Formats: sequence, structure tokens, C-alpha cells
Amino acid sequence: MKRGLFITLEGSDGSGKSTQLELLKDFLIKSGYNVVVTREPGGTAISEKIRELLLDKNNSEMTGVTEMLLYAAARSQHVFEVIKPALERGDIVICDRFVDSSVAYQSYGRNLGEQVEIVNEFATLGFKPDVTFLLMLNPETAKTRIGTPNRDRLESEQAEFFTEVARGYKELAKRYPDRIVEIDAGLSIEEIHGKICNKLQQKLFNLR
Repeated sequence: MKRGLFITLEGSDGSGKSTQLELLKDFLIKSGYNVVVTREPGGTAISEKIRELLLDKNNSEMTGVTEMLLYAAARSQHVFEVIKPALERGDIVICDRFVDSSVAYQSYGRNLGEQVEIVNEFATLGFKPDVTFLLMLNPETAKTRIGTPNRDRLESEQAEFFTEVARGYKELAKRYPDRIVEIDAGLSIEEIHGKICNKLQQKLFNLR
């Protein structure tokens, strides 16, 4: 049996990842593929509990290092309990965020540098997506889309934090051009979906 395909969607909150994930899921299911949709942090019972800690606004005293380690712990459980088994069955896995988010948010946003990638390399044993769709949106526009009420701990950060996160994503796109597909999140929903589906055609052909 051929290994499945691991697809991740990245970008700031407000960039439209959730909408594109649902459209992509429907497209792949209609095309006859078995699809597993998941998210980070989360995806398993243990990882979802860690998610609650990470996003709780009451945990404002959490340090950047603690944040990094909690994300990596949730991800490790997620990879070995959900993602790898699904790929070994030949399924397509679509994940909302993965290691790229940690690099953007902690390496750049928290200024933790290369340690973030080292920790995540250990946590996942070097596990990588096959293709990543990065929805890039101006940080000010993204924050406007999120709105003020009900922001979680990370969404409540200052503008400077999100500027650094965006810079981190840009650097990742330059570093991994064969894996990361950067898309303007200011385009229409239909245009973005079309770009994603077009890019996937060859990879889907290889699964047949």
C-alpha cells in the first residue's frame, strides 16, 4: 500500500485556513480519497487538553519556552497517535497548522531562535508535511478579521508579535520553496481553493 499524503495549511488566524480546509476536504472526498482532518494544537485527547492550556487567556504568565515545549508535546502525541497511522493506511491527512506554526510563532514571535526547530525535530522524529499551503495576509487585516471579542491568549498579542510571525512565515517560504506554496489570502475564496487544487494535481496522481 502506498503511503498517503500529508497536507498542512498555515497562516495567521483570520487568513481563511478553516474555510479552505473544509473546501479541500470536500473536494478530496468527492474525488474518492479517504481523508483525515485534524488540527494543532489538538487532534488527540491529550493534545486537546494541552491546547486548552496554551490558548487560555488566564495563562498570561506562560513563558515562551513553556509555550514551545507544550506545542511540541501536543504535536508528538498527535503525530504518533493520529497522523502517522493514517498515512500508513494510505489516507490523506489535512492538518490545520504543524511545525511551521511553531517556527513562525515561537522562533520569530517569541524570539526563541533555532531551538524551536531542534525541539520539534526531536518531538516528531523529523516528520514533515508533503505540501504546505501558506495563506499570507497583512497582520493588521488578519487582526481585523478575528475581531475583538473572544480572542484567545495568542490572538490577544500585540501588533509587533504578529509582524514577527509574518516575517517568520515569509522566511520559511523562502527556505522551503519545494514544499511551501505561498498564496495571497486576500484573494477570493474560490481563487484560493482553485490554486490549492491545481497545485495538488500531480501529488494526487502519484497516489493512484
